[in-house]
Amino acid sequence: MSERIFAIGDIHGCFSMLEKLIDEIPLNPEADRLVFIGDYIDRGPHSMEVVDYIIALQDEYRVTCLLGNHEEMLMDYLERPNEETRSLFFLNGGGETARSYNRRGKGDGKLIDVPEEHQSFFKSLPLWHETEDYLFVHAGVRPKIPLEKQSRADLLWIRTEFIYASHGLGKTVIFGHTPFGAPFMADDKIGIDTGAVYGGNLTCIELPSRNVYQV
Repeated sequence: MSERIFAIGDIHGCFSMLEKLIDEIPLNPEADRLVFIGDYIDRGPHSMEVVDYIIALQDEYRVTCLLGNHEEMLMDYLERPNEETRSLFFLNGGGETARSYNRRGKGDGKLIDVPEEHQSFFKSLPLWHETEDYLFVHAGVRPKIPLEKQSRADLLWIRTEFIYASHGLGKTVIFGHTPFGAPFMADDKIGIDTGAVYGGNLTCIELPSRNVYQV
């Protein structure tokens, strides 16, 4: 059986939705691949639980997890705590992440008590995953620029300049970061952030069939 890929959009701490979605998609642990597009944390109430759950899934399924801009903001703040990194993190929903991690109540005086296992997970996340037909990336790519020359900032933050232009990479780009009311389907790109944390759906797309699963 050829590999099917199930790609899941931005979760943002919506743990119960993630559990329900995993239960609904027809994953074959031995043959299929599960790809998470980044932004596991921030804005929603259960960031720590989401990360725990995804780490555990790696023991059961063939899982690829990508870096999102929200994981990068958290790690920047933990590694270089200053007013700039703090403001960026908390202005983008970091308060919910801090509350999620600090509910464990270790009382060690840290503003965000992120366990080493989770920090190691965040540090291990690649910027993209590539197959013969698809490129998976959190935000998108700068059009007409080879993948190896893309900037980190664009891969994690780009929006309209990518979404509404032909990127020219010769593959279908699967991306998140920019929320849509329904999956954004185009010949050369598919957007799967459907705003779960804003009251929308959490979306998974199956490839190559383009079947969509939502909760």
